[in-house]
Amino acid sequence: MTPDDHHTHREAAADHAADELAAYAALPATGPYGVRPGHALITMVEPHPGHERAYNRWYEDDHYIAGAMAMPWMFAGRRWVATRDLQLLRYPEHSAVARPVTAGCYLSTYWLTEGRYDAHMRWTVAINQRLNRDDRVHHDRTHVFTAFQDHAATVYRDGPAGPRDFHALDHPYAGLVLEVIDADDPRSRAALLDWLRSEHLPRRLADSPSALVTVFRPTPLPGDRMSYVKQVEGVDTRLTLLWFLEEDPRRAWPAHFTGLDAEVAASGLGRVELVAPFVPTVPGTDRYVSELR
Repeated sequence: MTPDDHHTHREAAADHAADELAAYAALPATGPYGVRPGHALITMVEPHPGHERAYNRWYEDDHYIAGAMAMPWMFAGRRWVATRDLQLLRYPEHSAVARPVTAGCYLSTYWLTEGRYDAHMRWTVAINQRLNRDDRVHHDRTHVFTAFQDHAATVYRDGPAGPRDFHALDHPYAGLVLEVIDADDPRSRAALLDWLRSEHLPRRLADSPSALVTVFRPTPLPGDRMSYVKQVEGVDTRLTLLWFLEEDPRRAWPAHFTGLDAEVAASGLGRVELVAPFVPTVPGTDRYVSELR
């Protein structure tokens, strides 16, 4: 290679780097950039037996950052865990979501900027393909319930007082309950959402340890998703609820989280497919790993 060739190569490399930086400058220059959690990624995963600690360390030390929080438009995240005693509180026994109902001891929740779903999805597919090529994916796990979701409603116990939904993954809540409800058919989901928002959730939240409930609608995953993540079920009928608790869910369970399935069934609008309690993980530790089985 001649000196001129070296010079040309350096110029081309410099031009390429400048183009990349220009693309980064253009990315936030237009389009939405509000704080509302318009979308969420909710993923419940079961590490394979014997791989619990390895999964926890991989997810927390690498994937939570490189595969999630470092991405554009994903502005908040939190991990949750269900120890064996919490798993045994779940219902219904025959769940369309978790088979068996105790499957899925780790839950990760993320907020995405409203209106940035498509851009984020292109990024997440690309980065996960790269992580897979670079052998930075832990395969000894099963995705039990993984879906990107669109925000449908947030209901607050205390009205305008207290943290908002965009604070929920940063506020030190003591627990979270994941609830999945299926409407009887696609046409009745709007009526189910309206009943939840106007009647059921305000009644359940009153004088409870739950500060707020967010409600989401699942969206289909792209065709070029990772092969180990199954396509989302119930896209036209399902609602996903996240209850944020100010006390340990074990204490709240008997008075506030039993009978949700019967109440939804009595409405004639749908059926509860999962009610599952979690507590927050402690970042940087393997706390709870020995309590999963």
